[in-house]
Amino acid sequence: MLGAAILVKAAIVQFKEGPELRAMAKEMHTRTTALPAERGNIYTEDGSLLCSSIPQFDVHIDFSVIDSALFAKNIDSLATCLSRLFTDKTAGQYKEEFVRAYNDENRYYLLRKNLPYYQYEAVRSFPILNKGKGYGGFIEDPRVKRINPYGMLAYRTIGLFRDNAAPIGLEAMYNKVLSGEDGSRVEQKSTGNVWIPIDGSEVEAQNGKDLVTTLDIGIQDVAEHAMLSVLKKYECMYGTCVVMETKTGKIRALVNLGRQEGTGEYFEDFNYALNRTEPGSVFKMVTLLSLLNDKLINVDQIVDAEGGAITFGNRTMRDSHLGLHQMPIWKAYAESSNAAMAKLAYQYYRNDPEKFVNHLKALQLGMPTGIDLQGDHKIRIKSPSDKDWSATTLPWMATGYEVLITPLHTCMLYNAVANNGTMVRPYIVSGIREYGKDVKTFPPTIVIPKIGDSSTIAQLKKCMRAVVTEGTAKGIESPYYTMSGKTGTAQVADKGIKYTDGCYQGSFVGFFPSEEPKYTICVVVRTKKHSGSYYGATVAAPVFRMVADKIFSANMGAFAGPLDSLAKVSTDRMPAKEATANNYRILMNGLGKEIPMASEYPDAITQLYVDSSKHIAIVPKETAADVMPDVTGMGLKDAIYLLEHNGLQVKIQGKGKVMAQSVTPGTKIIKGQNIILQLS
Repeated sequence: MLGAAILVKAAIVQFKEGPELRAMAKEMHTRTTALPAERGNIYTEDGSLLCSSIPQFDVHIDFSVIDSALFAKNIDSLATCLSRLFTDKTAGQYKEEFVRAYNDENRYYLLRKNLPYYQYEAVRSFPILNKGKGYGGFIEDPRVKRINPYGMLAYRTIGLFRDNAAPIGLEAMYNKVLSGEDGSRVEQKSTGNVWIPIDGSEVEAQNGKDLVTTLDIGIQDVAEHAMLSVLKKYECMYGTCVVMETKTGKIRALVNLGRQEGTGEYFEDFNYALNRTEPGSVFKMVTLLSLLNDKLINVDQIVDAEGGAITFGNRTMRDSHLGLHQMPIWKAYAESSNAAMAKLAYQYYRNDPEKFVNHLKALQLGMPTGIDLQGDHKIRIKSPSDKDWSATTLPWMATGYEVLITPLHTCMLYNAVANNGTMVRPYIVSGIREYGKDVKTFPPTIVIPKIGDSSTIAQLKKCMRAVVTEGTAKGIESPYYTMSGKTGTAQVADKGIKYTDGCYQGSFVGFFPSEEPKYTICVVVRTKKHSGSYYGATVAAPVFRMVADKIFSANMGAFAGPLDSLAKVSTDRMPAKEATANNYRILMNGLGKEIPMASEYPDAITQLYVDSSKHIAIVPKETAADVMPDVTGMGLKDAIYLLEHNGLQVKIQGKGKVMAQSVTPGTKIIKGQNIILQLS
């Protein structure tokens, strides 16, 4: 009976339970391993790398699989190799730790975390470990680290990809494009607990595609430094700067810097360009545009600001500076008269405020801009049917209050004026590439063919030009090119800030050159509480000027050389890059300027200098004898001249301007030594 029971049970196991048990056994001895796809890179249009993935490795050792003879013969060599590579421990210390781990049969001894690829390759070639996992105990745990080579530059725009949190910026918007699709491989466990791939089981990963952005690293860099200089000087809460190419809508720079609590340092912590706020006086352009489109005014008509204080209902609209009376409308705009603009809007639209609001909606101010970033979806344009519409809403809307839009909307509006009335959508991704070839490109998109007829646009441009020539922003006028725009100053109350806190938003938005605009720039700065400096002309306009100067100088041509801003915040010396006197002579001749310069050394390295009286001169660059100069940012011709003049042998990598040099500036020069220049 016992024998029969055994036979029955064996049959049940074999035929009834067998398939399930065999599947369980197979599962214990096979596994499917994911093969991660490589995440795509992010570039600029000229090929500069903005974001990429680099491999890192945690390395462990399984001492239980290492043969005793192999360990005894090679432990000294392994310890010596590791001490030379890492230098944190002596060979004796490494040997002592390894002997202890070997005797304990440690199966997962941590050798090192986060090894870069070149160190990982070195470690796996060392004695014992070069026998692999099954005999040398070498265990690697690979992972990918996402890096931004330019650090904080455009950090919030490019974004961040994180395994443990949601991505942000372009990394979030184009996550599917960048990530690709993981592959897989079936592995089987062999003796020694080693997993061996099964032939034919591998499904290759589909690597992510690359993004090509419209950002310009040079413009982004100068915009960030210009913004940072103002934020630090006035201890502002945050600032944003948008640089848009007029014809296309391409975003060439997008700066977002916020002050960090505790440290007082500034970081790209939030996309303030897509943060809705009351825009203030820069919104007066929209009021003027509505009046001109309805043919209710022309800008040469006279308006009476009534001393700069006019009462509407139970509230009084006041100018920041009282005393303005009768003047042309263009003058009222240039002087940023709240009273005059509110009066015009109230006079012509009080009986039909919906007509004014419809103009705002026709400009798509109630809709997101459509840029490839998250954040501009909570904008608001009030309507007379809203519960919070009051008798004073219309005049206050006319001056930029009781309306919520983003700085990017403001930039898009002014760019339409610069573009002769054609409104284009701002965008920041120009294409998607795979293995170096474009698989998709994004052309400019026209949002509104004409926001106004030619007469309307001409009158708006006249008003904006007057702001710079004789209005609130006349301090930023350049002697080399023309610019137009509008200042804005708004007292704000949001996110825990009350109007009584005395917190302001200073703005300047404009374009240059005025005759044929190439770029539109919007600068918005949020001041600290009760700041003594808060006007748009003080905190925002200088940033516009610095960025415009840099762009203007860079687009003069091959001989222009650098011409940095005269509107620097805290110095009288212009930090212009060095160039030969001949190159500067060509530049000044092109500008039609007669500026003193050293004539006895036409090939000498020189630089621009401005004294306290704003007189410009070109003076020889002071260089210490036998000391390595800093040539980063210089043109190749000038850099080679300066270095070879000091007896150095120059080698070149790449094309363009000098981005890096192999010998540190300030170190002692050895005649005949080699120096490598990395060009952009």
